Amino acid sequence: MLRYLPFLLVLALWIYAFIDCLNTPEEEVRGLPKVVWVIIILLFGEVLVGPIAWLVAGRTRRVPAGGSTPSEWHRNHRTQYVAPDDDPDFLNSLKAETKKDEALLKDWEADLRRREEELRRRERGEGSEN
Repeated sequence: MLRYLPFLLVLALWIYAFIDCLNTPEEEVRGLPKVVWVIIILLFGEVLVGPIAWLVAGRTRRVPAGGSTPSEWHRNHRTQYVAPDDDPDFLNSLKAETKKDEALLKDWEADLRRREEELRRRERGEGSEN
């Protein structure tokens, strides 16, 4: 199985370079016309010269969006809050949830007291009848 791995890697690079060349707009192709690059990739693909030449010299390098690398973008666009407990909106939402939970707990306690009182009345009423 491992003896096929180099062949598969060469084939994968060959196919990638070919498709990349076909999908690259003509104005982004450097050095030679696009048709010539396709021929070079197809003719010299088995020895990796064509695909590597395309990847290194045939296409222009794309500048990242915003003109910076991802790490530079993240350095310049840090969020204001690092942890949730530093975010006032998050803390306010916790307070609102706590108030709702407390109201629900008070309702449950009132319901429990009412049921306990009802049970006491039944026990007193049933005990006095006998």
